[in-house]
Amino acid sequence: MGKKKTSKFVRPQFSPIGPPNNTSGLEEEAEEVCSPAGDLLEKLQSVSPDVREFACANISKLVQEKKVIPSFLQKDAIRCLGPMLLDPSVAVRETAAGALRNLSACGGYDVCEEMVKQDVMTPLIALLRECCAGLDANVVIPQNQKDADKNYVEDIANEAIHLLWNLCESSSRAVSVFNKEGLLDVCIQCLRRFNTNIELALSAAYCLQTITEDNAELLPSLIPSTLQVLEMVLLSSEDTTEHLLLRTLVAGTVWNVKSLIPSSSQADTINAVIRILSETLEKNANQIILRLREAACAMLKVVAETEMEEEMIDAGGDVTSNLEDGKQKAPHKGKAGNMKNDDISDLLPARSEELRHATALLAAQQTALEIIVNMCCSEDPSDDEWEEMSSSDESDNSMTEVAGTLFSPLCLSAEVLSGLMNYLIPKKVLEKTEFTDNVTVDACNKSPPWRPLIAKMKRIQCRALTCLHNLLSVLDVEGLGGPAALQALSQHLTQLIFSVSELSKDSEFLEAVTSAIRSLFQIMASQNLPQQCMSAEQLLLLCEAGAQCENTSARVNVVAMMGISGNVLAKGDNTAETLKMMGNFLLQVVTKDSSLVVVGEALDAIIDVFADGKEADKAADQMKLVQALKSFQPIFKSRIQKEGKGSLTPDQRLVLDNVKTNLRRFIAYQEALAKK
Repeated sequence: MGKKKTSKFVRPQFSPIGPPNNTSGLEEEAEEVCSPAGDLLEKLQSVSPDVREFACANISKLVQEKKVIPSFLQKDAIRCLGPMLLDPSVAVRETAAGALRNLSACGGYDVCEEMVKQDVMTPLIALLRECCAGLDANVVIPQNQKDADKNYVEDIANEAIHLLWNLCESSSRAVSVFNKEGLLDVCIQCLRRFNTNIELALSAAYCLQTITEDNAELLPSLIPSTLQVLEMVLLSSEDTTEHLLLRTLVAGTVWNVKSLIPSSSQADTINAVIRILSETLEKNANQIILRLREAACAMLKVVAETEMEEEMIDAGGDVTSNLEDGKQKAPHKGKAGNMKNDDISDLLPARSEELRHATALLAAQQTALEIIVNMCCSEDPSDDEWEEMSSSDESDNSMTEVAGTLFSPLCLSAEVLSGLMNYLIPKKVLEKTEFTDNVTVDACNKSPPWRPLIAKMKRIQCRALTCLHNLLSVLDVEGLGGPAALQALSQHLTQLIFSVSELSKDSEFLEAVTSAIRSLFQIMASQNLPQQCMSAEQLLLLCEAGAQCENTSARVNVVAMMGISGNVLAKGDNTAETLKMMGNFLLQVVTKDSSLVVVGEALDAIIDVFADGKEADKAADQMKLVQALKSFQPIFKSRIQKEGKGSLTPDQRLVLDNVKTNLRRFIAYQEALAKK
């Protein structure tokens, strides 16, 4: 147990920009129809393309509710929708691809795996090949005169690539098919459209970032011309949030394939990647989102006043005097019936251009933080091997030396370390650990379409805290700004965590912030720096909240924090009462926590706290620690035997066996001391 390894971020398969709008103009009709799954799937067999399109659009909307997905799967929706990807009607192809895309995004890993198992990849690949040919020829296929300006090839390609991304994110089978069928060329071809179709390029960039991660089989396909396209995007200078997101995603792809870059260019490439991440994090999301909200409101206000003016002119009224006197009537069709003090937030369209830009900015910053998390993550050994090697059992000196080496800044290459410091990445990450100001939150809260941005901003804060945890694990004290900076960071994290209400219910935040605090405690303890910003009482409050959290990692973190702090206190004077309080908390976790991994960490923490020192011995004696541990010892051994064959991995079993051995030695040592 002991030292905590850097965290590797694994992206979820869900789109970071929210559910797609792919009902092809049929939204209003689709909202009115909630046909059962069987009826809608039956309509897919209609001879009328309009009926087939309508059915696909309804399915697309309905499957965004997870609770209805099982009913569609039971009716064989995947096999029914798959052939629609090659329907004679291009409109049906687009809506079918959108329905499958939503099903994959909202259904989760199991549904994606089932889609691949039911061979949705075959029609999808055929569709992508046709799109590829159409893109090569710059074909625009209007469905009818009304849609003459609509590029169905690009729109279908966008839905299909997004579906491919979701499947590859969730299914190793899909990744194998991707490699075997050479779909990299399709993604690159779509990425090339970044100057004319940013939405298509973004879908391709997301897919590329996903597919290039830990995919050695794909690397030979990345020929120089492919890398040149990536470089072209990185060097683009378009100054929109969507292009910022695109460059950030491509920076992640380049990082994934950096082993292909010639050694002579490695430093420049890594520097370019980190520069883009720095530029992304530099953006002030608060200011930009507020500016975009104001622009959206102003635009809608103009529209509302124009409609009102037309209505008043029709009625023969005096528009100017009415507006000046504040006697404006609500525009027709009820569009501004609740307008008060010019607040028109509720009237904003669900996917306004301003909202799209705001969403892209937040997605870019989240992606940048995730890339930095993985940059600062040691690939080897595994998390469990790390915990085993850094266990309190130091009988194997060579193992301890290896663990110490892994924990040193040597984990980072000179190029990465230099880039992180030159572009002030630690400072920018720290800034993102602050949650968005109340003004921005209030502005988003006033409009339902903008309200989901608040959750995205919270996620950025969590990613920044995870990123901070990794930076603390791989940078030395001077790289982090020295002892004074660490004390300031301790104060910052303390204020951050105690400003959150109902801490135990916010499991994502609690896991992230406790990971950062745990790493900070470790580095301060290793440098003999006093932790002055969090009192023992505050630590206990935090740990009690963490112990109630459903997130196992958060529970492991708070237990480890208690162990680190107790180990430091045990070396001081007059700390027996505090140590007893900590020991009782850890014993509660040992006897009550449902996770054997958490129990093992708690036992390891007890050993760390009470291994040595007069105050520790005094506290252990008063709380009858040895007797309590002896009573629990057979229970722990039995749980390892029962659960070790089930939910535990072999590595976790090794770690727990190590704790079991340390516990036996600790009890024997304490009993020997008592006899003296």
